[in-house]
Amino acid sequence: MTSTLRAAAAAAASAALLFALAACASPAPEQAPTPTETKTVAVLDEACAEDAGVTVVVDASSLEDGDSKTWCVGTDETLAAADALTLVGVETEGTEEYGDQVVCRVNGVPAESTALTAEDGSEYFETCASMPAAFAYWALWVKPSGDEWGYAQEGLSTLQLEPGESVALLFTVNGEPAAPAT
Repeated sequence: MTSTLRAAAAAAASAALLFALAACASPAPEQAPTPTETKTVAVLDEACAEDAGVTVVVDASSLEDGDSKTWCVGTDETLAAADALTLVGVETEGTEEYGDQVVCRVNGVPAESTALTAEDGSEYFETCASMPAAFAYWALWVKPSGDEWGYAQEGLSTLQLEPGESVALLFTVNGEPAAPAT
C-alpha cells in the first residue's frame, strides 16, 4: 500500500510540475501577423511626365500587323524592368537555349506562323529555339532621364529602373526601326 501511495504522490507531484511549467511558458500567438499592405502603383496608357514614374514602350510596328504601345508605371521607387512589364500586362517568352536572357516573343509576337522576310527575300519563322535571326529580333532599350535611348547593357531580370527612366522592347526587322521613337 505504501508503494501505491508513493506512486500516487509522485504522479500528483508530476502533474503539479507540468501545470507550473505550462503557466510559465509564453502564450501562443493569437494569429500570425498580417503582411503589410502592398503599395499599389498607377498604370496609365501614356508616357510618364518627367520623374513621375517609369515609362514602358513595346513597339512591334515594324511587323505588318504590329503596333506600338506606351505606358506609365507611376512609382517613386526603383523598379525592375521585368516587374514594370508585368505591371502593364506584357508577357515575354525566352528561348529554349538561353531562357529569359533572350527575348523571343512579346505578347506572342512574332507568332511562329508569321513569316519574317529578310532583305534577300527569304522567309524566316521564329521558333524560339536559340538566338533570333540577326535581321528580326526584339531589342531591349533604356533611356535615362533627360538622355538618349541606348541598348540595355543587361537583361530584363537584372535591369533596375529609376523614376524618370524609360525601357523599351523594340522589334527590329532589317534594321528598322533603328531606335525607339519616343
